[in-house]
Amino acid sequence: MSGMSRRELLGCGVGLAGGVAITGCTARGDDAVTVLAAGSLQHALATRFREQVGEAVQLEAHGSAACAQLVAEGLRDPDVLALADPVLFDGLTDTYTAFATNALVVAHTETTAVGRRIGSATVPLNPLFDDSARFGRTDPDADPLGYRTLFAFRSAREEWGREYPRLLEPGQLFPETELLTVAETGALDAVIAYRNMAVDHGVPFRTLPPTVDFSAPRLADRYSRYEYELPSGTVVEGAPITYGAALRHETPAAQTAFQTLVGGDWLGPGFDVPRSFPVVRDLGRR
Repeated sequence: MSGMSRRELLGCGVGLAGGVAITGCTARGDDAVTVLAAGSLQHALATRFREQVGEAVQLEAHGSAACAQLVAEGLRDPDVLALADPVLFDGLTDTYTAFATNALVVAHTETTAVGRRIGSATVPLNPLFDDSARFGRTDPDADPLGYRTLFAFRSAREEWGREYPRLLEPGQLFPETELLTVAETGALDAVIAYRNMAVDHGVPFRTLPPTVDFSAPRLADRYSRYEYELPSGTVVEGAPITYGAALRHETPAAQTAFQTLVGGDWLGPGFDVPRSFPVVRDLGRR
C-alpha cells in the first residue's frame, strides 16, 4: 500500500453498521464516494438513497457523536458527513446544509403485556414503571438520540410531574444502528427512537407532545434549558431535531451524492422536510 495516499488509507476499515458498513480496503478514485452518517439514517441510506446514487457509494453509519469523533481523530475522511445534530459539526466545518427534521417517539411491542399497555396508555411512558418492563435507549455519549432521550425525560417530568429514574439505568443502552432491531425481536417492551426508525422497521409507536418530542421550532427556548456534556468536553443543548450534512471533498461524484442526499427525496416516511429545506446555515445557527 506504499503508493496509497493518506485519504486512501483512511478509506480502509470495517464499519459497525451491519449491511451498510464499509468493509475491506478500497483505493479511492474520482468515482468513489464515502458517506459517513447518523445511525438513524441507516435504513433509508441503504435502500432508497442507494437506489438513487448507485452501488459505488460506500456507506457507514454510527451514532452522530461517534461519527464526528471518528472524523476529528482522523480515523475517517468521508466525502459526505451527515449528522443528526448540527452542533456536532463544530471543529469539522464552518457551514452545513440542513435537510430534514424528526421527532422522538415511544416505539413498543404488541407481544407483551407492558407493550400493549403502552399502546393504549394516556401517558405512553407510564407502563414502563412496571418492575417487569424492559426498556431500551441509546448511549448519550455516542449519539444525539441518547442525549435527547435524557432531555425528553427531564421535559416529561415537567409535563407530567413524575420522575423517570428507572428508565435511565446503564444496562438499557444499545447502539443506535441496532436499537430497533432488538425491539423487533420482542426482547424489549419499548424504546425511545426517532419516528422514522419506528416507521422503517414497522414497529408500533406512540407519539409524544411537542414539549417532549423535540420536534417544534417554536419551543426552541424550552428545549435549550437541557444540556449534556459529551466525553470530548463538548456541551450540547436541547434544540429542535435537525439533520445536517457537509460536503468535505468536492469531486464531481461526491457533489452529486451530496446534492442527492440534501435533496431529501430518498428520506421516506417518518422524516419531515420543511419547505425552506435544504438550507445552508452557519454552524452558529442550528
